[in-house]
Amino acid sequence: MRLATLLLVNQTQFEPVTDADREVIAEQLGRPPRALRAVAARCPGGHPAVVQTSPRLEDGTPFPTLYYLTCPRLASLVGKLEAQGVMREMTERLGSDPGLAAAYQRAHESYLAQRDAIEPLGHQVTAGGMPGRVKCLHVHLAHTLACGPGVNPIGDETLELVRAEGWPSGDCAADFPQ
Repeated sequence: MRLATLLLVNQTQFEPVTDADREVIAEQLGRPPRALRAVAARCPGGHPAVVQTSPRLEDGTPFPTLYYLTCPRLASLVGKLEAQGVMREMTERLGSDPGLAAAYQRAHESYLAQRDAIEPLGHQVTAGGMPGRVKCLHVHLAHTLACGPGVNPIGDETLELVRAEGWPSGDCAADFPQ
């Protein structure tokens, strides 16, 4: 079974957040989660890996990050990639590869349309630096895991890079208490 198939909860309907999911997510994040709407992808161990959030926090503050990576193992792997300068390299490629830039623009438009279908924020800001630069690989990987391959080229590349680092293997949530 392909990894993307294994991880996707459902591309059109995500799972509701259960009380057990909320507890796991709080442990993963080290704080209570905010603006949760759904579980968008799970790790192979069955724990939430990506959540879909509301476009506004509970107090009404805009929160443009629609898909949020919660898996601590994935977040750590992505953090290592960011520290290695991968975002800078990807941003440079956006300037020299028209096909990549066009696909990234489409990812931005898709992200914006999905978020605006829930609640328009009245601006064109999405997340992760889209569409002109790569600012946060966590957001892009979350987008890919939530929506599947072919939607966000930077998320797709990030997924391949974390696969090269050995993800998934074992229980991704084993590093925190249950």
